[in-house]
Amino acid sequence: MRRGGNVLKSVLLLTLVLTFSSCAYKPSAKYSREVVGESISTSIIISSQDPENTVVIKDAMDSAVIQVFHASLSSRNLSKTHLEISINEPTYTPLQYDSNGFIVGYRATILLNITRYNEEVNKKYRAMGHYDFTVVANAVLTDQQRFDAIKNSAQKALKSFVAQISSEGTRVKNKE
Repeated sequence: MRRGGNVLKSVLLLTLVLTFSSCAYKPSAKYSREVVGESISTSIIISSQDPENTVVIKDAMDSAVIQVFHASLSSRNLSKTHLEISINEPTYTPLQYDSNGFIVGYRATILLNITRYNEEVNKKYRAMGHYDFTVVANAVLTDQQRFDAIKNSAQKALKSFVAQISSEGTRVKNKE
């Protein structure tokens, strides 16, 4: 009976030691914030081909600044970093056909060009996002389907941008 108590104490002690001596994990937001800072401003170059969706991308970028970077939005003259975004024209690639040869599945692709301006450096990034969706056979893409596809693929492109910034932050931290 005494031996079982020692094993239990050993397991408990080992659990406590492992818990308090963790691997020093830091979330990616911490690394990305070291690159972009605490205050960020954003602007978007309005696309003449798709002005409605550039507003959606601006809103998505502003949300990413708050939710992912855990930074505050501010005016350009008060921010440490300014992000300027432009969107290339979205492309729609057929992915799936029905038995009659009509397209029933598409992939929307968005390419964002993002320039990061701050005191130390101006850097350009390209971020791509894809979104797969289905349509009714022999139907024309509706504005709502296009809007949703662009919104979802832009959100994925922004996640790609965040990953680029986070990896840049880990390299900066490792050099110190």
